[in-house]
Amino acid sequence: MYKVSIKALLPAPDGRIVLLLNEREEWELPGGQIELGETPPACLAREIAEELGLQVAVEAPLDSYLFEVIPGRHVFIVTYRARLTGPFEPRLSHEHRRWALFAPAALPANLPQGYRASILRGLQAGSPENS
Repeated sequence: MYKVSIKALLPAPDGRIVLLLNEREEWELPGGQIELGETPPACLAREIAEELGLQVAVEAPLDSYLFEVIPGRHVFIVTYRARLTGPFEPRLSHEHRRWALFAPAALPANLPQGYRASILRGLQAGSPENS
């Protein structure tokens, strides 16, 4: 049985992507482990509020895949689009080392491939020619 983690492609008002630096020194999308009885959108809204103090609306699912976090430890990742519903005033929780904004064309090297693929999929799905 794998843990399930719900993650968000969350653009800042300027279009850059919100990423969090974890304890493994990898950038990741905001979000986290779903709790028993919780829906994925409720999980994501809760996790983003906890991690960044931001309010969001969760939109369409983008992607899902099995991710090997460390050798022998896998997590099932489900990514969604999310959009801000309140001000963009991030407050970092104790769960991450820092947050940062990255232009889609300048994502960090230490961003796992699955997150990178979800970001690209979400940006393509949100482009005017695909709407």
